[in-house]
Amino acid sequence: MTIVNMLEAKTNLSRLVDAVESGSETEIIIARNGRPAARLVAISQRDSGRRLGVAKGKFKVPATIDAANANIARLFSGRRK
Repeated sequence: MTIVNMLEAKTNLSRLVDAVESGSETEIIIARNGRPAARLVAISQRDSGRRLGVAKGKFKVPATIDAANANIARLFSGRRK
């Protein structure tokens, strides 16, 4: 773990980001007035994979699911009838 002061972080931000992004540093602590103030870490790159249809076949949607939409829209618009 590397600790840098605020001025060094401002001056070398690109280099510091490269270091955590490449994995040569797991985290870099940025200190203000000698006290840890922030932690610079890489965002893990997850393979999002296929998300569409992830719940297909897991539950049944009733055929009447859209029946209340007109009434709900009426309520949101403020119309009484």
